[in-house]
Amino acid sequence: MPPPGKVPRKENLGLQCEWGSCSFVCSAMEEFCEHVTQHLRQHLHSSGEEEDEEEDPLEEEFSCLWQECGFCSMDSSADLIRHVYFHCYHTKLKQWGLQALQSQADLSPCILDFQSRNIIPDIPDHFLCLWEHCESSFDNPEWFYRHVEAHSLCCEYQAVGKDNQVVLCGWKGCTCTFKDCRKLREHLRSHTQEKVVACPTCGGMFANNTKFLDHIRRQTALDQQRFQCSHCSKRFATERLLRDHMRNHVNHYKCPLCDMTCPLPSSLRNHMRFRHSEDRPFKCDCCEYSCKNLIDLRKHLDTHSKEPAYRCDFESCGFSARSLCSIKSHYRKVHEGDSEPRYKCHVCDKCFTRGNNLTVHLREKHQFKWPSGHPRFRYKEHEDGYMRLQLVRYESVELTQQLLRQPQDGLDPGASLSESSLQGIILEAVPGEPGPQEEAEEEEEGGSGDGTALSASQDTPSPVIHVVNQTNAQGEQEVQG
Repeated sequence: MPPPGKVPRKENLGLQCEWGSCSFVCSAMEEFCEHVTQHLRQHLHSSGEEEDEEEDPLEEEFSCLWQECGFCSMDSSADLIRHVYFHCYHTKLKQWGLQALQSQADLSPCILDFQSRNIIPDIPDHFLCLWEHCESSFDNPEWFYRHVEAHSLCCEYQAVGKDNQVVLCGWKGCTCTFKDCRKLREHLRSHTQEKVVACPTCGGMFANNTKFLDHIRRQTALDQQRFQCSHCSKRFATERLLRDHMRNHVNHYKCPLCDMTCPLPSSLRNHMRFRHSEDRPFKCDCCEYSCKNLIDLRKHLDTHSKEPAYRCDFESCGFSARSLCSIKSHYRKVHEGDSEPRYKCHVCDKCFTRGNNLTVHLREKHQFKWPSGHPRFRYKEHEDGYMRLQLVRYESVELTQQLLRQPQDGLDPGASLSESSLQGIILEAVPGEPGPQEEAEEEEEGGSGDGTALSASQDTPSPVIHVVNQTNAQGEQEVQG
């Protein structure tokens, strides 16, 4: 069952067992899994004999002996069995990754830590097939993914209209249809989270060969990264990587409840959760505190620790605290005077050491405003090293047209990105009405800052939207009204 990809794969894989000092090698997954099963049986049998000799059976551990792994389960042998079988599957993916890399003469191997090559994700439960009327479960991911693939190959075509036929996804709760079984098989990976190739050096797993090879190309030496983003100055080894990156600067999803626009569906969901929902599903077990995401809960849990979890990293400072917030507050009060200012007001050139100080300055001194939904400013580093307010936002053409037609109406946030042409929006201030502003890189303010755009004047500002087609050599926008 070789995964899809442009790189041809050979079936004679070199599957090497890394259990302890074992040096067994074979080319077929069936033989490889059977060999590893023998290791598991011997290991669990010897563990059982040791348990009989132990005075306290609650101290039983199930340890993985795969090289560079270190996994240990205190719960049951079933966890260890699933874990070790995933090593088998991971070994096959690394072999496919090696073949893909060897077929690319212009690429060098991954330079990340080799000792992480056998670190695999936690497998908390059985692999469960949720195909309609199935619900088979597996300990071995190889057999699970083969089983799910068999469902896709056995689907019958159903007529849609007079001339069209489709296959239906039978996964629980899914209503997707596809023109052939191959497309259905690829889609099923979104349900099973199947990865089809892994890096032979660092062990990272990827959904396709393209993403794996991008992982290698991103490690290209800086002097060989010839493609530079005009928006944030990051550099990339290929033009396609640059194009993929620049999509992150383009907003093509609008919040139906406010003026916020976002580059990704996930950032829009985050915005709506933080700005328009009162739901706080993450609750502390030690007190009544609750919050909207796991990161905030983890920060809060530090406050219940008896020992200080954080220490000031300023030279010769021994201050410690139980929360990151306390450390940051200490640093601002005690050490910030030693820092060089990095933030500069683009209106009056006044400098600040912190982004939120510049935010306060812009709002109080220059009367900058932002629209509903935009909680922060975003600052951009310029050639002189200073961070200044970002005055431009980029929208997809489709979303731009929607904003121009219905600037205040709640619109469908599902506008898709047209790859043929991406255009920017500049907001310029004129006296009259409240105007929008941009989010900022300020850790002190929580929330979902992924949308963009702003401007202001000494009077209360109002935005005038222009479509920007290009930037000239001097960095000035050439605007078509």
